[in-house]
Amino acid sequence: MTTLGPQLTSRLPLYTSVEIVTALPPADLYDLCDATDAAIEAGGGFGWVTPPAREVLEKYWRGVLVVPERHLLVARMDGMVCGAVQLIEPSRYNEAQSFTATVLANFVAPWARGQGAGRKLMETAEKLAFEMGYKALQLDVRETQTIAISLYESMKYKRWGSNPLYAMVDNRFIAGHFYSKLIRPLFVPKKVQND
Repeated sequence: MTTLGPQLTSRLPLYTSVEIVTALPPADLYDLCDATDAAIEAGGGFGWVTPPAREVLEKYWRGVLVVPERHLLVARMDGMVCGAVQLIEPSRYNEAQSFTATVLANFVAPWARGQGAGRKLMETAEKLAFEMGYKALQLDVRETQTIAISLYESMKYKRWGSNPLYAMVDNRFIAGHFYSKLIRPLFVPKKVQND
């Protein structure tokens, strides 16, 4: 991580923004990889337990951009990438679940936490999913990510299940929780009785 991040948070209130990206210029890719490394080291690695090599992270983020069903949203604090979330569209071959999208790999670098970036990422993902016509969102999270869980529950995500063997960290199992949220109410027409 650059040394600029922690210094910025101690000086001034930061301007936080979220955008949907379709390209990652070198500076943004660098910042995104730094933020990813910091989040993984802090225990929020969306699958990673230890930070992978920089080349692996760069390939991962470039790969996200080429999958048509994946939409990458990045959070910035005063222009510096500090977090991200992915909105995943369902398989086009799954008609029964075509109404729901998935939130994946949601994280904010530790130096940027507490400034509202996580909430803005989730609100923007919800807005994008709504605009794309989805009716619900789903996500999963390790039980150890208590701040993320608090955020999701404050945003009215409902826990519908848990898996006690969700992840393995330091040779022990970590449970995971599954959440969903209705973002577009269902319209069910009332039957009209003919007299």
